Amino acid sequence: MDSSPRFSPCLSWKRIVCIFSLPFILSGLAPSIKYKEYLVSGEARPQLPQSSRFNWSHLTPLELKNRSMGLQTESIAGSNPYFTLGGHKFLIFGGSIHYFRVPRAYWRDRLLKLKACGFNTVTTYVPWNLHEPQRGTFDFSGNLDLEAFVLMAAEIGLWVILRPGPYICGEIDLGGLPSWLLQDPKLRLRTTDNGFVEAVDQYFDHLMARVVPLQYHQGGPIIAVQVENEYGSFNKDKDYMLYLQKALLKRGIVELLLTSDSENEVLRGSIKGVLATINMNTFQENAIKSLYKIQRNKPIMIMEYWVGWFDTWGSSEHRVTNADDVEKTVSEFIKFEISFNVYMFHGGTNFGFINGAINFENHRGVVTSYDYDAVLTEAGDYTNKYFKLRKLFGSILAFPLPPLPEITLKAVYPAVRPSLYLPLWDVLKYLNEPVISNKPVNMENLPINNGNGQSYGFILYETPICSGGELHADVQDTAQVFLNETSIGMLSDGNQNLNIPEVRECQLLRVLVENQGRVNFSWKIQDQRKGKALMLSGELPQWYRNIQETFNHRESGLTGSITINNIPVEGYTIYSLEMKMNFFERLRSATWRPVPNSYLGPAFYLGTLKAGSSPKDTFLRLLNWNCGFVFINGHNLGRYWYIGPQETLYLPGAWLHPEDNEIILFEKSKSGSYIQTMDGPML
Repeated sequence: MDSSPRFSPCLSWKRIVCIFSLPFILSGLAPSIKYKEYLVSGEARPQLPQSSRFNWSHLTPLELKNRSMGLQTESIAGSNPYFTLGGHKFLIFGGSIHYFRVPRAYWRDRLLKLKACGFNTVTTYVPWNLHEPQRGTFDFSGNLDLEAFVLMAAEIGLWVILRPGPYICGEIDLGGLPSWLLQDPKLRLRTTDNGFVEAVDQYFDHLMARVVPLQYHQGGPIIAVQVENEYGSFNKDKDYMLYLQKALLKRGIVELLLTSDSENEVLRGSIKGVLATINMNTFQENAIKSLYKIQRNKPIMIMEYWVGWFDTWGSSEHRVTNADDVEKTVSEFIKFEISFNVYMFHGGTNFGFINGAINFENHRGVVTSYDYDAVLTEAGDYTNKYFKLRKLFGSILAFPLPPLPEITLKAVYPAVRPSLYLPLWDVLKYLNEPVISNKPVNMENLPINNGNGQSYGFILYETPICSGGELHADVQDTAQVFLNETSIGMLSDGNQNLNIPEVRECQLLRVLVENQGRVNFSWKIQDQRKGKALMLSGELPQWYRNIQETFNHRESGLTGSITINNIPVEGYTIYSLEMKMNFFERLRSATWRPVPNSYLGPAFYLGTLKAGSSPKDTFLRLLNWNCGFVFINGHNLGRYWYIGPQETLYLPGAWLHPEDNEIILFEKSKSGSYIQTMDGPML
């Protein structure tokens, strides 16, 4: 999808300069501009009176004590449909922040900056895969403490729109669905299939028990809840969205429900009685007209106004958008009294292995940084977009904006040269017991983690061979192939064959497969098993047609058997490399070796980052390293890869200890030299 902003030629500055003297829609203010007639007839836009400003200073979670009337829609003859909150007219100025992509220690800073910019609402997804990593085992602790994030937003004076899925997309692995759902190849994701519904019901039983007390009517800040996400582009079960609506209602959700879709899919994704909203990357009159035709007596809401876009590994450069264009588009929204949510206000980071992927012709994982060219940078720093929006909002609000929070200081630390290393082959004895199988087993179906399989990381297959020849293996996503400890080549979804040289005696064939992220969009997500490949076909949504064609074969690991000269190879020892915290604790008892001048092959490298007495944010640059992951004091910072475009990894100062910090690299291919730090990113 081409996400760069596009603007109608009829949108000139002459028609938007009036933004600095708008009529606004709150209680007691002057009549507002009518968009009904314009959207239907296409007549020239009227100019606006110069008197009124928005004033929702009394409409904040701490100030609004009477909670009998939540967020509602109203339509009165002669005026635009509008939202009300507490009985007062209200316009949503929303910004997206994903709590799971931001270190918990920085939540307050990011929310304060949202408030100081002039926004009144924060929106967030809720990732099922992170909150229920194993069936019936839930995690809402630490960086996943959803309740703490929502309550902090209320304390700061922000309302919350919650987007709980179960599918969220969000460029996160499998669109936020847990990978253990893929164990049953017959289970149909995002449908009323019994297996999927049972899993959703169990998850919602737990999640909604936490959410219900946080609703507006219970004294909390949640004013609206989204039903699923962009289902119009999936649209494989006419009963599914209605099931989810009822699932929310029966568990006590009483706030306004809404759906979110692109212009072309909004009709297919909407539900009777639920507010339909649309997503766009610029002010699109046709899209707004389409939504208006579906629900003529409802206010317009842009659930995702994309102010940037994400990057994928191997792209030519970091995607950016123009700050002036963002300001113009937001001005248009306000002029027509259109509520909106900026996606993203602050993108954060795909820490660990959580990134999703796309697939046009080849699988391409989303990079570690989720900077998104958002209003705040990945590290929470101000941008030109921020200052332009703050100036705009300040000119139309009837109350002063809060002062700007202080900038987050950055630091440059002494370069780190790892002094010790462990080849992967030395590490195998510190892993959990391997799986012994006659045939390869894909990642999701490994009999580990209480029967839930493996979600992320790497998987190593070992099998003895006594002859060479033409090797064929369908791997997802990439694989390094070794004879004993010697690399003999690479395999990928686009390269499934490799010549194995003749061997004089039996050798150990080793195949190390990396899961680089499951595709996060398309109705073919049930084919995202990192192992067994399936083929499906069907009609593709207009706005993501190329991506959807390539959701086949997205399993982790080996798909079916390895063959040599068309003869299946049998008898495997399979190691799971999830790289969890307890694994690194076991590595402390290992006998590490001094790092040689150069080493080819996968290995762990150990060094010490000296952060001084007052650690601050920094950025790691791994020159001369190839591809791998960085762990700081046990925190997985994410993937680095020389192919770019991302060249640095964000290291939050909140994860550093005073003075010495343990840094471990898992490098896939070859040793580098130094790990440098910088006071700014290279994306």
